[in-house]
Amino acid sequence: MRYKLLTLVLFPIVLIMPIALVLAIYWGANATYDQLYLKVNTDLSVSHDIFRRMRQDYLGQVGNLTESYAFRTALEEQDYASIEAQLLSLKTGSGFSYLRLLDQHGQDVQARSAEQSTHIPSPSLDAALQGEPRVGVEIFSQADLKLLSADLAQQYHLPLIPTQKARPTKRTIEDRAMMIRAIHPVRDLSGKVVAVVDGGVSLNDNFSFVDTISDLVYGPGSLPEGSIGTVTVFIDDVRITTNVPLRPGERALGTRVSNEVRSKVLDEGEVWIDSAFVVNDWYLSAYEPIIDVHGKRIGMLYAGFLEKPFRNELWKALAILVLLFLILMGISSLLAVLGAKSIFKPLETMSRVVRATREGEARRIGSVASRDEIGELAREFDAMLDLLAERNQQIQAWADQLEDKVKERTAELQSKNQDLQRTIRALRETRQQLVIAEKLAALGELTAGVAHEINNPTAVMLGNLDVITAELGAALQPVENEIKLVIEQIYRIRDIVNNLLQYSRPDEYAGYLTHVDVNSVVEHTLALVRHLRKKSEFEITLDLQADRLVEINEQELQQVLVNLVVNAIHSLKGRVGVIQILSRNWSDKGIQFQVKDNGSGMDDNEMGRIFNPFYSTKQQGEGTGLGLSVSYGLMRRYGGNITVESEVGVGSCFTVWLLCVPVMASDEETIEEQLQSMHGQQELDEDQPSESLG
Repeated sequence: MRYKLLTLVLFPIVLIMPIALVLAIYWGANATYDQLYLKVNTDLSVSHDIFRRMRQDYLGQVGNLTESYAFRTALEEQDYASIEAQLLSLKTGSGFSYLRLLDQHGQDVQARSAEQSTHIPSPSLDAALQGEPRVGVEIFSQADLKLLSADLAQQYHLPLIPTQKARPTKRTIEDRAMMIRAIHPVRDLSGKVVAVVDGGVSLNDNFSFVDTISDLVYGPGSLPEGSIGTVTVFIDDVRITTNVPLRPGERALGTRVSNEVRSKVLDEGEVWIDSAFVVNDWYLSAYEPIIDVHGKRIGMLYAGFLEKPFRNELWKALAILVLLFLILMGISSLLAVLGAKSIFKPLETMSRVVRATREGEARRIGSVASRDEIGELAREFDAMLDLLAERNQQIQAWADQLEDKVKERTAELQSKNQDLQRTIRALRETRQQLVIAEKLAALGELTAGVAHEINNPTAVMLGNLDVITAELGAALQPVENEIKLVIEQIYRIRDIVNNLLQYSRPDEYAGYLTHVDVNSVVEHTLALVRHLRKKSEFEITLDLQADRLVEINEQELQQVLVNLVVNAIHSLKGRVGVIQILSRNWSDKGIQFQVKDNGSGMDDNEMGRIFNPFYSTKQQGEGTGLGLSVSYGLMRRYGGNITVESEVGVGSCFTVWLLCVPVMASDEETIEEQLQSMHGQQELDEDQPSESLG
């Protein structure tokens, strides 16, 4: 109850208030950054407008020159010295990188006498020659710069500085120039274009350009203390003019923009508004592509400010918010606990009495000063405990009497249940034994009749085949293989009949028992299976360490061993394999031997049915399905056993367990073993090892 009450009281404090705090922090951080992104986007828009107006201003200054009386008069009089002086005056006063007079073909008037081509093609020049003044941004290569002035070309060799997060490049120097190119036509009195004035303002190292924009965009009070507003112009991804610091007192010329920004702005042509890594720190940045007069993206215009001061201020505000929250939550929790203490104390006393009562102690709450509902509950609780103690004594007496009667009835039921189970088990086993016995009897009668009817024709067939072979002599050669095949199949029929007789009437085929050396039987058996190497290549390895004799019929033991080895050879399925035969002493009871192979193996379903009569894993025509069943019956008749372990794709291991002194099984036991074999249940003697040899 105490914890429930505390939970109810503190739930709004420890759960709802933290959630509200997290939401406030999340909203505040997102709202702050949204405002910052809005500001930097506005800064970029202002920078873009300033950049556009500056281009128009340069075009206006060139236009004022071309429309002035002095310039027109000098042009009409072909006073090129006066024209050169006026161009030089405008170039010096307005910061033009070059300023020249071109004729109707776009050639420099001053260079015409030297027959030098000074034509730098441009859509702006073409429009101006048609009478339309134009201004735009163009990239001048070294070849273009040399057409203007060799000294001018030498000014533009900016080494590229390795920059974090920039796209890899093999370039080491930037020798191009980004020009604001303003071209204005010059008309005569009839309105015909007789010349154009071509002027260019280089943005490379043009600090006054970026500083002017920066002063206008990031004036005093626009940024918090510690932050700096920066403006940059790029050729491709190289900073050619900027006020971003590389080191104190040094501008980050020659550094490059991050690959992420370059991909979005230059490759995709989109505007970037986000945090970006600029040279050596994070800035809230806005980038837009600079489009030249050909409509190509040749660079970028950047405006941004250092993110760290804003981030520090944000974390500072969030830290103050969290601190205030913790203080308020602590005060609220303390007041809640103190206010609930008067309720907890009687309830805790009641809880201790309940635990003591559960453990068997006779404890009571006693007098309670409280007169409210909880005090009344405590007094009634003591009265209830007294009544429960009295009732408990009565119930215990009745329980003792009932327990004695239950034990008596339970013993009777258990005895009856055990008798019933034994009876049911005996009935089930008897019924199954009768079924098996009837099946075996019917099989025996059927097999005897079939064997008699089949053996006589096969004997006649074999005799006649011998006569045919003798009579034909050398003339038999064309069909010699066919005759041999017929003879083999006749012997196969006789083997099947003999196996059926041996399976259905094992007692009639039991031989004399002798003391047999299993190791010797194994070695003699190998000679019987050597002919199978024609069908499959295999190697047989022996590890015979058993040194006891077992009492058994040697021919029957050899039959079992031959069956196991032949089955192992067939499991190889034409592959080169290894068959291992091992023998060991089996405790103090007898011996055991194993036949292992690395053939195809069997799954659990096949292992459960492998000893069933007429079940075979061989291909049709390769076996009768009686070999293992007959072998299993022979070993069980002598008190031994055959077990199998197998894994698909790894191989199989058959283990034969033999007693030195056989314990001959009765007919009923033989029937029971056959029944268990047909159901896939393999039972080992209680004392036989559970692990395989080796």
